[in-house]
Amino acid sequence: MIANSSDPGSNSLDLSSSKSVNETVNGSHHFTIRGFSLAKGMGPGKYIQSETFSVGGYEWAIYFYPDGKNPEDSSMYVSVFIALASDGTDVRALFELTLLDQSGKGKHKVHSHFDRALESGPYTLKYRGSMWGYKRFYRRTTLETSDFLKDDCLAMSCTVGVVRTRIEGPPELYSVPVPPSDMGENLKYLLDSELGCDIVFQVGEETFKAHKLILATRSPVFRAQFFGFVGNPNTDKVELEDIEPCIFRAMLHFIYSDNLVDLQETTGSTSTSTSAIMMQHLLAASERFCLDRLKQLCEAKLCEEVSADTVATTLSLAEQHHCPQLKAICLNFAATNLGVVMHSDGFKHLEQSCPSLLSELLETVASVDEKSNLMPNKKRSGSSIFGLDLAADGGVVESLNPNGRRLRRRV
Repeated sequence: MIANSSDPGSNSLDLSSSKSVNETVNGSHHFTIRGFSLAKGMGPGKYIQSETFSVGGYEWAIYFYPDGKNPEDSSMYVSVFIALASDGTDVRALFELTLLDQSGKGKHKVHSHFDRALESGPYTLKYRGSMWGYKRFYRRTTLETSDFLKDDCLAMSCTVGVVRTRIEGPPELYSVPVPPSDMGENLKYLLDSELGCDIVFQVGEETFKAHKLILATRSPVFRAQFFGFVGNPNTDKVELEDIEPCIFRAMLHFIYSDNLVDLQETTGSTSTSTSAIMMQHLLAASERFCLDRLKQLCEAKLCEEVSADTVATTLSLAEQHHCPQLKAICLNFAATNLGVVMHSDGFKHLEQSCPSLLSELLETVASVDEKSNLMPNKKRSGSSIFGLDLAADGGVVESLNPNGRRLRRRV
C-alpha cells in the first residue's frame, strides 16, 4: 500500500507494505481394518470409522464403507471418505488417501488432492460432517484378491493439509533486535587485562603478554610454533626481531579484536604519511605471521592514503609482498603524478630496490598517455613532460623528441 505524505505540500511518499502468506498445516493418520471379510454385508451407507485425529486445529476421521456409500453401487465398490469431525465453516483443505500394498513391493494405490492443488484449488468443507473422498474407491472383488489385503487385514493412510492464510507486516514489527557481536571486545579484554596469559613476547625493549591458544587459532605461524611437530607448547617466552613494538602491539590488537587499531591514537599524529608508514610495516608483519585479513585491511588503507610522498615505497612493498591490487593502484597513481613522485625520497629507494618496477611504471605511463590522447578534451598529465633513462640491461630508454612525441626503445 502507498500512502500520501502527511505534508500536503510534500512530493515524498510514505511507503508501507504487507504480505499475505498461504500455506498448509499437514498431518497424517494410519488406519487399519482387521477382519475385513467380517465387515462385508453391512449394507450400503454403513461405515467403519477411524479414531478422530487433529490437523490444523480441526478434528478429522476416516470413513470406510465395505458395501459402498450409495445403494446404486450394489456392493461392487468400497468407498472411502475423510470427514470434518469438529465444528467448522468453510474449512479449506487438501487430501490424500493411500491404500497400502502389504506385499513389500511398494505399489500403493494413491488418490491425492495435493497433486491437483494448482489446477482446482483446495476442497472446501462447509460444516461439521462434510466429506471428501471416493464412492468407487476400489472394486471389492479385485481388492479381495490383491496385495492390499493380507491376513484379512486392510491398511490405509490419510493425509490432510489445512489451508491457513496469515498477514505479515514489515519484518521489523516481528523481529527481535539482536545486538552486534561483542566477541572481539571480550577477547580484547583478555589481552588488556592479561587474564590467563601464558606467553610473553620480548619485542625490542618492550614485553607483551598473550595467550597461545588465541594466537594459534588466528595465525598458522604461531600454531606451528607452539603446537606443531617442531613447536614447543611449554615455551613461555619468545623474542622477536625485525619488528617494532608499536607494530607488534597493533598486530595483537587485530588478532584479538579482528579490527585495525586506531592509527591516530597509536601514533599520536594526524599525518597521512605517518599512517601510511605504519600500515606498510603492519602489512609486512601480517604476511610474516600469515594474517590474510589483516593484510587485506592494510592494503585497503594504503590505497586510501596513497600520496606522492608514499606511493614509491608502497609500490615497492606491494611488489615484495605480492599485493597485485595495491601494486596496480600505485602504478596508476605514480604514472599520473610522475613529476612529483620522481622527486620523492621513496622513488630513489624504488630505483635501487626494485629496478624492474620502473619498466612497468613506464608502460603504465604510456598507457595513461595513450588514453589521454584518445580524449581530446582531457588535460594531459604532468607525467608526459618527463623522460626516464634506465641503465640496467633489458630496460627501456624513453625520451621526448622535438615534436613532443614520446620515443621508446629497448636497450
